[in-house]
Amino acid sequence: MDDASEVWAIIPVKETVGAKQRLAPVLSAPLRQALALAMLEDVLEAVARVKGLGGAIVITVDPQAEVLAHRYGLLTLADGAHDGHTGAVDAGARYLVAQGLSTMLTLPGDLPLITSAEVETLIAAHGPAPSFTIAPAHDDFGSNAILMSPPQAVPLRFGEDSFFPHLAAARAQGIEPCVVRLSGIAFDIDNPQDLHHFARLETTTRAGRLIAEHASEMRPE
Repeated sequence: MDDASEVWAIIPVKETVGAKQRLAPVLSAPLRQALALAMLEDVLEAVARVKGLGGAIVITVDPQAEVLAHRYGLLTLADGAHDGHTGAVDAGARYLVAQGLSTMLTLPGDLPLITSAEVETLIAAHGPAPSFTIAPAHDDFGSNAILMSPPQAVPLRFGEDSFFPHLAAARAQGIEPCVVRLSGIAFDIDNPQDLHHFARLETTTRAGRLIAEHASEMRPE
């Protein structure tokens, strides 16, 4: 895609109190919330730095997530925030269509290694409408970033095993999906193994610094 200004990002964010339950064996509840917010800010900063991006909307009712979104000049929307990840993305897509916007990029808020350069690479790979571009998780199960033109071109259903179903859904609409593998976007933190791997990377992201500062509080796997 030549013009990133046509692209609007939709970022669903669950309430961060009680976030990342699967990390409970290794992190306390306050640290899980702090990590969720640190990863979210890493994502929002990367999105805000994407050259020429049309805009971004955080779908949430979480007060701290709203504060972070506004800090980076991003919009917030409550519609769909209680409807799970898929429902939130669907609500964002409906909003974009209602505003006459042509392309949706959706990302989760827990990609601590994402960079603006990777997002720009994804946008550059996206073809003319109707089109569907996807960046999978590192294990080829999750769908960590999706670009669609128009925003409701393909029905989406997120979950632990959504990548190949999304490819099939695009083809069912007569659209050959474009798969772009990006190492930062591919990495999310869902379980203790992911967290310990991330800690060993010793990154200087907000999430990386948080984990380094609280390494002594992390319980073994």
